[in-house]
Amino acid sequence: MTSKAEMYDVIRKPIITEKTTMASEHGAVVFEVAMAANKPQIKEAVEALFGVKVKAVNTSITKGKVKRFRGQPGKRRDVKKAYVTLEEGNTIDVTTGL
Repeated sequence: MTSKAEMYDVIRKPIITEKTTMASEHGAVVFEVAMAANKPQIKEAVEALFGVKVKAVNTSITKGKVKRFRGQPGKRRDVKKAYVTLEEGNTIDVTTGL
């Protein structure tokens, strides 16, 4: 079992957008996770931190866009998202904070 600090390194923050709000109506919660995190680590961290049962974990990596900042080209960072589907009867209220 890993420590609580290491679990917060795996799960960075919840993502609250229009799309994730629609996903939460079907029992899914979306988190930004570490790029090196794999699905079993994400499942273990969510179950330990929030005390819920996880049904499935789907991940996606969004590549950072190239943008201009003060006339200079720059690049946004890559982001890995985890769509965590919870078992029936389990909920996580991400609006209250971690």
